[in-house]
This record gives sequence, structure tokens and C-alpha cells, in this order.
Amino acid sequence: MTASDPITPDSEHRGLVGLLPPAARDYALLARFDRPIGWWLLFWPCAWGALLVPNVPLSVKAVMIAWFLLGSIAMRGAGCVYNDIVDADLDRQVARTAARPVASGRVSLKAAWIWLLSLCAVGLLVLLQLRWQAQLVALGSLALVAAYPFMKRITWWPQAWLGLVFTWGAPVGWVAFTSDRLEVMLALYAGAFFWCMAYDTIYALQDREDDALVGIKSSALRLGDSVKAGVGLFYTASVACFALAFWLLRADWVALLALVPAAAHFAWQVLTLDPSDGANPLDRFRSNRWAGALVAAACFVVGNA
Repeated sequence: MTASDPITPDSEHRGLVGLLPPAARDYALLARFDRPIGWWLLFWPCAWGALLVPNVPLSVKAVMIAWFLLGSIAMRGAGCVYNDIVDADLDRQVARTAARPVASGRVSLKAAWIWLLSLCAVGLLVLLQLRWQAQLVALGSLALVAAYPFMKRITWWPQAWLGLVFTWGAPVGWVAFTSDRLEVMLALYAGAFFWCMAYDTIYALQDREDDALVGIKSSALRLGDSVKAGVGLFYTASVACFALAFWLLRADWVALLALVPAAAHFAWQVLTLDPSDGANPLDRFRSNRWAGALVAAACFVVGNA
């Protein structure tokens, strides 16, 4: 593979990753460093939880949020490595994933495990920055993470399992500062869960044909022709749960206006989603980095007013 070769069909940073030596490039691809959207999606719920906590100086929150970003990059990478180790045989059967480093044999299983442990060491460093209550919450996700790669073989709704896993940062971000008002945290987590259900259903649209051939289950396949309605329902539930979290924290109708930009963005995604166009779902999926930022802005307004 040369620097000018296609690295992966949905890579966002072909040039940067392509400049790496071939051996290093494969490890970067294995951790999906060429696709930062993944760590943004993991990071934003952490930031939401931290930003929504009241009565904590913003400077203190900013330091913790920076640690969350580092942890999101490392642990998203670790999760991808683990997923590729488990899914190597399936990946070889799907056009979009057949060239992945483990599936193609460019990275051995032993080397992949060493890389996985190295990324986890960075995650451990971030974990040690948290107070013990938040550490326990963070560690509580490990069983969910370990089981996730197998869900696509068991249920039509692996996106629901991912919703539990990939948004775990919302309770971690909240408990990093307080153990009070857990009802607010739970409503925020529910909103993050439905947000993940929506965007990962959109992402799964890219693989519907290949998934059907090799027996991989997904919400995109299960919803069939109703996929747009399903995504719309997930986003509606997400906004409703975010609104509930804000209301529980501040029973003020004006505070709910902070959610209008995010809700408008979700509506745009649904209205312009074209399941038959391969590029369209990927673009709508990636736009959730900005949706996450809009929800973060709303949490900042409500939690720091």
C-alpha cells in the first residue's frame, strides 16, 4: 500500500495517515485515527455530563474535559482494535472492511493485542484523574464493551447495545463532579442513548447489502423501508430526554430553548437522509460531531447560567 492508495472507503484523513510509514500506518488505521468522528461521538457525552453539572467552576470543568478528550481518543481506538480482533473473519466477507489491517493479515493478532493494551494504558492514565466514584462508573462499562462485537450476531438491534456503551461518558462526566441529582444524569444518558441509536442506524445503511449476505444484523436492516421514520423517532426521543434532563435541573421553559439548534440539526438529518445514496448516510452520520457540539453548548448554557 502506498501513500496514495485508498486507505479505507470512509477515511477522513487519507493524506495524514498516508504519510506514515506502512507499518505505523496500519496501526493508525487499526485504531481508526484516520476517522476522528468516532472519538468525537465518544467524547461528546462526557462533555455533556461535565458541562451540565451546576456550581462547578468552568476552569475546573475545562481541565477534566481535556482529559476526557484524550481518553476518548485512546479508548475509541482500543475499542476498534478489539472489535477488529473479534470480527476478523466477518470483516473479510464485507467489501468495506476486508482491507482492515487484522482482516487482511497486515497486522498479526499478537501485535493487535499489544496495541490494544498500549491504548488501554492511556485510558488508565485518564481514569486515574477521576475521583473514585467516577472511576467505578467508568469501569462499569467494561462488560458492555466486551460484549458489543457479538451483538450483531445475536440481535437485530446491536445499535441499542452500542447506545449503552458509546454514551457511557455522560454518567462518567456527571459523577466526575457530583453524586447528586442522579435523575438529571439518567435523563441525559437516555438522551445520549437515543442519539447513538439514530446515528448508528444511519451509519449501518452503508452496509445493508453486505450485512444481509453474511448474516450480520442491524437496525437499518430491521427497519427496512421505515428506516427514516425510525431514525426520526430516535432523534425525537433523544431531544425529549435532553429536555427532561434540563427541566429536572432547572424548571424553566426558557432553558429548553437551548436545545432548538440541536433539534433543528437532527430534523435536517432526517429530512435530507437518502438511504439509497451511499455517500448521503455517511455525510449525515459524520455531521453528528456538530450535533454533539450543539448539545454541548445547550448543556453549557443550562448548567452554567
